[in-house]
Amino acid sequence: MNKIEVVEYEEKYRAEWDNFVENSNNGTLFHLQAFLDYHPKGKFNFHHLMFFENGKLLAVLPGGITEDKVFWSPVGASYGSLVTDDIPFEKSLQLVDTMMDYFKNNDYKEIFLIPPPIIYNKVITQNIEYAMLYRNFDFELHYISHAIHLRFDKEFLNYFDKTARKTIRKILREGKITIRESDDYVTFNEILVKNKAKHNAKPTHSLEDMLRVAQLVPDKVRLNMVYYEEKPIAGSWLFICNPKVVLCFYNMLLYEYEHLKPVYLIMYETVRWAIENGFEWVDIGVSQDTKSPNPMTPALSLINFKERFYSHGILRSTYHYKFRD
Repeated sequence: MNKIEVVEYEEKYRAEWDNFVENSNNGTLFHLQAFLDYHPKGKFNFHHLMFFENGKLLAVLPGGITEDKVFWSPVGASYGSLVTDDIPFEKSLQLVDTMMDYFKNNDYKEIFLIPPPIIYNKVITQNIEYAMLYRNFDFELHYISHAIHLRFDKEFLNYFDKTARKTIRKILREGKITIRESDDYVTFNEILVKNKAKHNAKPTHSLEDMLRVAQLVPDKVRLNMVYYEEKPIAGSWLFICNPKVVLCFYNMLLYEYEHLKPVYLIMYETVRWAIENGFEWVDIGVSQDTKSPNPMTPALSLINFKERFYSHGILRSTYHYKFRD
């Protein structure tokens, strides 16, 4: 087999990297250099890798290094791990071996990789994941995420449960609250901060982060806001991750307007828009109880709510390898 060469990413490769991700089998928004640029320089010790075969780019691996020589992928994003085309298993195994040889030869202690869930693949394949498991990777964590498959054979609202159908039809009939695309990130951030504070948490992104992302990848984000008598009361920040999947990164509301059920309207509009624009899945995110000492503890009430919209559980897993001394 042809030898695979590992090259450390440099700025001169930016266009080639992002073009490869955009046209790959499993790449997402989170793998793009254009997206990762929203982080201030120096915030992370990025260490991205590129894998070439006979001068042709075979795979990319975004990530970063900790002070104790542990490699994480992603860093500063939701999904990472190896991005490839639809390659055969033997090539996948060679790629994983090359990656491991690189880390071993450079005295790395551990590897943590979080690939996108399988729904993000254009062609469904788990060659890379099996190759890693065959080479004795283990799992650090599994999270349960939920996603809605958009291949409906009739009106999608009929697939939602009775409560969701009744609530959404009432909202649409009465017209008291409305939803539309917006660029009002300042107001959305205010709602986001208040919402997170209720749960003793802080948002992953600051207002400056959101504005930066929207500036860097404007065609890959969408902000929807819900209005009651023109007052913004809720919103949703969508990430257009790749041609298959739209991710609901934040669904937020002002709790004093919870009785108006704005999140039901958000879910309706998100699914409607995603279908209209040719996507196959809406990913509505992980469903963990963040207050539990066990990070894998499911948030049952949140899961029950998500299942009202015909969502089903998918795994978001962290692959781990520790080198022996």
